[in-house]
Amino acid sequence: MPSVTPDPSAATNPSLGKSARRRLLWSYGLGDIGTGMAATQLGFYLFVFYTGVVGLPAWMAGLVLMVLKVWDGINDPLVGWLSDHTKHPWGPRLPWMAGSAIPLGLALVAMWWVPPGSDWQKFALLVLIQLVAMALYTCVNLPYSALASELTGSTQLRTELNASRFTGSILAGLAGLVLGALLVGQGAPGYLRMGWVSGLLLTVFTLLCCWGLAPFARTCQRPKGQPEPLGRQLRRLAANPLFLKVLGLYLLLWCALQLMQPVSLIFLAVVMHLPESWSTWILIPFQLSALVGLQLWSRVAGRHGRICALRWGTGLWIAGCLAAMLLIPMDSSAAPLATASNSLGLALLVLTIVVIGLGASTAYLIPWALLPDAIDADPDQPAGLYTAWMVVTQKLGIGVAVFALGNVLSWSGYQASEGLVQPGSALTTIRLCMGLIPAVLIAAGLLVMRRWPEKGLHRRPASPSP
Repeated sequence: MPSVTPDPSAATNPSLGKSARRRLLWSYGLGDIGTGMAATQLGFYLFVFYTGVVGLPAWMAGLVLMVLKVWDGINDPLVGWLSDHTKHPWGPRLPWMAGSAIPLGLALVAMWWVPPGSDWQKFALLVLIQLVAMALYTCVNLPYSALASELTGSTQLRTELNASRFTGSILAGLAGLVLGALLVGQGAPGYLRMGWVSGLLLTVFTLLCCWGLAPFARTCQRPKGQPEPLGRQLRRLAANPLFLKVLGLYLLLWCALQLMQPVSLIFLAVVMHLPESWSTWILIPFQLSALVGLQLWSRVAGRHGRICALRWGTGLWIAGCLAAMLLIPMDSSAAPLATASNSLGLALLVLTIVVIGLGASTAYLIPWALLPDAIDADPDQPAGLYTAWMVVTQKLGIGVAVFALGNVLSWSGYQASEGLVQPGSALTTIRLCMGLIPAVLIAAGLLVMRRWPEKGLHRRPASPSP
């Protein structure tokens, strides 16, 4: 990466030189590689790890994750407030990222350890590990997320920054799925090896991101307000209608996505009768299509506006969810490609996954591309505060979705035991969690965004900061 010394106003000036712009986009994209890999592995594998390897019942596995989201509701706003008021030559965000990178890498390893003892002893140890890991994750990811609103005032460049961010995240998630496919079949030792690799990559790429962004972060937009109590913070958020819309959209889309992620492996094995050795690999088309979707919706947003991109993308996502409800299971007595009917079923399954990935990429890109509008509407522009509540919303959505999934699966009669024939109620519940329920949540997100004041904002250049 070439060494660039940007103009003092470069971070907020849309007429950034090509080399400086390239460094800005590449460096910001590196910052979500480690956390993106970790988030993908946690989203797809953690629930299965807790139930299938640690041996917790489904409701208890969901409870672990729900407890963590309550904790995130405390530490996310705290870290957002602290980073808003951090004074440092590197700016308020990078010290948090750089200082937490190594501890978080080690914590990620511990998350894939199988503790000894009874179910409740395992539960207590897992909660303790997760409390530490998620606090450190917040210290890296929340200040990083806030930077997208502060590095530039250009609507289009902000969208490109988020596209770069989630391109790195999804590529890393793809690598994480491949790594998981190679290792999780080894049982507990394989999960632990996966943790070591993802922890090391998170540390390295977070530090590289800090180095690349350092010249820009020193001169970028800073929060203008003074410290204020929690009650006043909440009143500030409640008085910002643009933020409430973005918050509602983000919560609904991420509830849909995080409901689908942990149940997808169960859906492939139990409903579609796909062999376990195929299940993880068949998720790779989702990551690839989501990567294509990021580039597609970024371009659509640049030409037609972010809300237009949201509508087109979520329309595809809803179509894919409904298609998943109608897929016919394959013949489990034959290999996936052994018969014409199985081959056709596999092709339709992959096509459905690709459509879902294309649409679901809007959940990554569009809410974060809209958030700077809400921050700019606040005279004090406390990006850390607004970003904190966006992240809290995402994590609460994950927690509620996984907790609900664990309980609903338990009530439906589902048992996490390989080769066990599941009752019809469990099969129906799994299909609903992959199809109808996410589709309703996505449609509700579109309703929330009615009358968003886009009005060609994507075509307006930003004025340089004073």
